[in-house]
Amino acid sequence: MEINSAPPLDQHVTYLHSSDSQDEEFSQSDRHHQMAQRKNWGEWIQDLKLFIWNPEKKEVLGRNGKSWALILLFYLLFYAFLTGMFALCIYGLLLTISPYVPTYRDRVFPPGVTVRPLAMGLHYTFTSSDKATWSPYTEGLHTFLEAYNDDKQIATNVECTPGQYFLQEGEEHEERKACQFRRSMLKNCSGIEDPSFGFSHGKPCLLLKMNRILGFKAGSGTPITVSCETHKGNETLLGAVAFYPENYFDLMYYPYYGKLTHVNYTSPLVAMHFLDVTPDHDVHIQCKINGQDIINDHKSDRYLGRVIFTMNIT
Repeated sequence: MEINSAPPLDQHVTYLHSSDSQDEEFSQSDRHHQMAQRKNWGEWIQDLKLFIWNPEKKEVLGRNGKSWALILLFYLLFYAFLTGMFALCIYGLLLTISPYVPTYRDRVFPPGVTVRPLAMGLHYTFTSSDKATWSPYTEGLHTFLEAYNDDKQIATNVECTPGQYFLQEGEEHEERKACQFRRSMLKNCSGIEDPSFGFSHGKPCLLLKMNRILGFKAGSGTPITVSCETHKGNETLLGAVAFYPENYFDLMYYPYYGKLTHVNYTSPLVAMHFLDVTPDHDVHIQCKINGQDIINDHKSDRYLGRVIFTMNIT
């Protein structure tokens, strides 16, 4: 017995009608796409102008005046709210922070050091008989030492007892007194008697200064000393070095109470007078501070407790 699996005639007609309808829709879509592609530049520009300003509907960029007013009002209120929240957060944060003392000081590194005058790449190269080669160095030193002039120090700061910390009690906002560090204390490196700071004689002076750390008691009761040595090469190339006023930082200049309360504070200096550097050689010099709680051999930080520079005198 055979079974006829062919679909009924009316179902077959329905399939044909559906297929014809889909072909007709695809054909109409293609025609619309082709018509859109046939738009010239003038029509595109005209549509753009109409989008920017539609005189019939009185719309700008597809929105009328009421719509623009509502959206601008929304963003105005939204950003005003954000600004208020941000200002409130900053105000709350500032209430917890003292402008005089840092909140967290448990990870403060030991002090680094800086040297004056400044030189490109810390390479001091000059000819003692040629003023043009060393005058930028001496001008920088004179400018730096203006704050240490004797008359200014006597007028603003007080004399302190050497060899002991200058501890001052009081509220954290009260102004503290600062100890005098007079320029004349640097002796041959003060620039008073010799305005060339020894550069004209081939015996230059450099100034070493420790970076300020609030509340730091240098040396933990013992003065921090300064020493210089040849960093690379022959040790005899450096020669003798004299230090003024001494080869250490006196305890009386510590602790430091911050720039808002220690208004007239001037950091103590140690002048290094290089008396016999071998001429016509690149002499690599390392000057460092030594004492308790001092780090001067950090591998990745060459300014932590030491400074390395090169000197070439001709």
